[in-house]
Amino acid sequence: MPLRVAAVAVARCAGRTAVLLARREVHLPRGNVGLRLRFGDGSIGRVYRETVVAHPPRTQRCVLVVSFRLRGVRGLGHRAFEVESLLNTPLFVGFPGFVSKLWIAADERGVYRGLYDWDDPDLAEAYARALWWVLALVSHRASIHHRVVPGSSRVEAFAAAERPDPTAAQRLSDDEVMEEDGWWRVTEVS
Repeated sequence: MPLRVAAVAVARCAGRTAVLLARREVHLPRGNVGLRLRFGDGSIGRVYRETVVAHPPRTQRCVLVVSFRLRGVRGLGHRAFEVESLLNTPLFVGFPGFVSKLWIAADERGVYRGLYDWDDPDLAEAYARALWWVLALVSHRASIHHRVVPGSSRVEAFAAAERPDPTAAQRLSDDEVMEEDGWWRVTEVS
C-alpha cells in the first residue's frame, strides 16, 4: 500500500477511534491478560492487554496475526513499550471491521504479536498493509509480518490449540509449509 494511502487510512481510523471512545465503545477486558500463547514456530508470548470494540455480529470473521521486532528495545525497554503501547490504540481501533486485539509481549526472540479478530478478511488485509508503514518507523522492517486466516476466530484458534488436529499438517499445501513456519498459528494456550 502506498504511504499516502496508508496515511489517509490511519488518519480516518484515528477520527473513528475518537468517536468510539466518546461513545465508550472501546473496552479493555482483563479476562485474557496473563495467558501464555505458544505459536507454531515454538515461541511463547504473554498477553499483556486486550482491546475490544462493542460490535454488531460478525459476518465474514477472520483472525489477523501481526508480528514485529522493535529496533533498539532491550531489557526494561520492553516493559516501557507495553505501557506506552496503550497510546497506539487510535491507530487500529477505528479501522473498519476491527473487533478485538490481544497484545502479546515480546517472545524470547524479541518478537511482539497482535492477535486480532476482524470482521472481514479484505478489511483485515487493508489494515495490515496500512499498519506496515507505522511499524516500519520503529521496527526492523524485515521482521514485520502478518497473516489473515479467513473463516476463523480467536476463540476457535484457542479451541484448536487445546485439541490439536493430527491431520492439520497434512492439509497444508507444500507452499504453505515452505512459506510459513507456523509463527502465526496458536498451538498452546496456558
